[in-house]
Amino acid sequence: MEICQANAFVPNPQSKTRRMCQMPETVPTLICVYNADGDPVSTIVDFVHKIVAPATYPCSLCALTYGHFSMRREWRSFIENCGIPVKFLYRDEFRADLEPRNIALPVILLGWGAPQPEVLVSAAELSALSDVTELMALVQSRLALQKP
Repeated sequence: MEICQANAFVPNPQSKTRRMCQMPETVPTLICVYNADGDPVSTIVDFVHKIVAPATYPCSLCALTYGHFSMRREWRSFIENCGIPVKFLYRDEFRADLEPRNIALPVILLGWGAPQPEVLVSAAELSALSDVTELMALVQSRLALQKP
């Protein structure tokens, strides 16, 4: 028998990744899914790609929220103070454990404990944003429209 807290990540016995426990809840979880895999080789390749050819880098969420070496200060402050839990997943974790609908990535989802989180900010919307300030404003406005 599995015991977990709402939206806690637990090991998935069928894979080497984590999966989200699905429990009813009144506080949503913001789920940021990168269009990048989380293995060490992919991480290095993505790092080089962002520096050498940023215009062709396929993860607009990464480009908006990270500099060359770390998460942007404004984004870190935003997620630490947004008032709800925030989870980050790589493409391989998301596809293996949560995504049967084949949603375009990157994406920001809102999970309420239901089996399938809802799209809060789509890949197309993320690609249209010019900076992290616009992203924070969009996420904040969308969260304000949500009801438990």
